[in-house]
Amino acid sequence: MSDNRPVGAGSLRPRDLAWHPPAHAPGYKTSVLRSPRRPLIAHEATLSEVTGPVFGHEAIGPLDNDLLRNFVAATRGDGEPIGPRILVHGRVRDESGRGVPGALVEIWQANAGGRYRHLNDRTVAALDPNFGGCGRTLTDETGAYRFRTVLPGPYPWPNGVNDWRPSHIHFSLFGPAFGQRLITQMYFEGDPHIPLCPILNAIPDARAVRQLVAPLDMDATQPFDARAYRFDIVLRGPRATWFENRPEGL
Repeated sequence: MSDNRPVGAGSLRPRDLAWHPPAHAPGYKTSVLRSPRRPLIAHEATLSEVTGPVFGHEAIGPLDNDLLRNFVAATRGDGEPIGPRILVHGRVRDESGRGVPGALVEIWQANAGGRYRHLNDRTVAALDPNFGGCGRTLTDETGAYRFRTVLPGPYPWPNGVNDWRPSHIHFSLFGPAFGQRLITQMYFEGDPHIPLCPILNAIPDARAVRQLVAPLDMDATQPFDARAYRFDIVLRGPRATWFENRPEGL
């Protein structure tokens, strides 16, 4: 069980390893080859990993967090992406509940048909000529972030005979250095594919899965325009969001 007592100022409690899936999860086929065969070894971080580059506000463009417009603007098009328009927002917080300002948040996703704009995506769904599928932003002084995009579609993947990924958005978070990158995925409330997903089924604690599911937020919805989903991210401590590149809890 996770220790949910309040975290004191300046303290840092290690992650509960039972909160994270095992590296070797046979139901998630690719984990069989990717999982380590020997015990993990922790190395001291190098100077280049704990320093720079530092991302500043000047590196973020005015449309970088607007996936409804940024690809069209870059290609000088005049159309709009196909699919339900949504807002994705939330806060990046530390283990004490304080907002983390100035964190670089990047997202990438499939289009409404379930296809990525990537050369290796051979999904039969069509590419959307007005949708690039990626964006970025910096959290504000309270740790808040916001994106405009379309609801990504589910898609089949070659894990089992008929496995489908739920609709999801990939998140990448940077601190002040590349060595502090964390990656996770956000899912959508009510998606029937969530309990069927082999990746999510590898997570042993149902509470951890629930933290990856963004609820519908009607208070933030823009009437006659876009529904809103809220996804808060906790970086450390017993309530930390599960990050797929840090299952060892370091």
